[in-house]
Amino acid sequence: MNQQLTIALSKGRIFEQSLPLLAAAGVQPQEDPETSRKLILDTNRPEVKLVIIRASDVPTYVQYGAADIGIAGKDVLLEHGGDGLYEPLDLRIARCRMMVAGMPEAVRQRPGRLRIATKYVRCAERYFATQGKQVEIIKLYGSMELAPLVGLSDLIVDLVESGNTLKANGLVPLEHICDISSRLIVNKASWKMKHEWVMQLINDIRTAVEADS
Repeated sequence: MNQQLTIALSKGRIFEQSLPLLAAAGVQPQEDPETSRKLILDTNRPEVKLVIIRASDVPTYVQYGAADIGIAGKDVLLEHGGDGLYEPLDLRIARCRMMVAGMPEAVRQRPGRLRIATKYVRCAERYFATQGKQVEIIKLYGSMELAPLVGLSDLIVDLVESGNTLKANGLVPLEHICDISSRLIVNKASWKMKHEWVMQLINDIRTAVEADS
């Protein structure tokens, strides 16, 4: 097959947990992205390339066709909006929860508009709108836990895995927004133009996901 298939991935936890699933589909990178300076990695299959990009950029690369397929956290997809993408498979990896968190005392009862620190602006806006609460969203990129401690915000919206970081900083999870895991996403044009090839990859990965669950 002379068509090329490009898969967008991000470094770190998602990449590491994706490797066994890709291997089940017969795709193995020739280099480790943690040690290689290359942004496009060859695989054991000449027609398959991996592009290594920031996690928040994966849906954009797939949406605009710079990658045919990507693996991204549901948190990133919710924030992105999912335009131009198919999301055919929950990979059940990199699991965590999106939570509202803050100090143990009832800061939510404070009169006036609450200030919420988060990098998940759209998700937070949607969630508090469904609760009928008017809030002020403060977008941050670094450690969310600091914001309530120094009075920047009343609450935070962030991902929680074990809860240890919250606990270490005197915060507690207060409200569950949604469960998060990594998903396989596909460009809509690639789905049509390379359908047989894409479906073979998806089915091989699905078999690996189901075998591991």
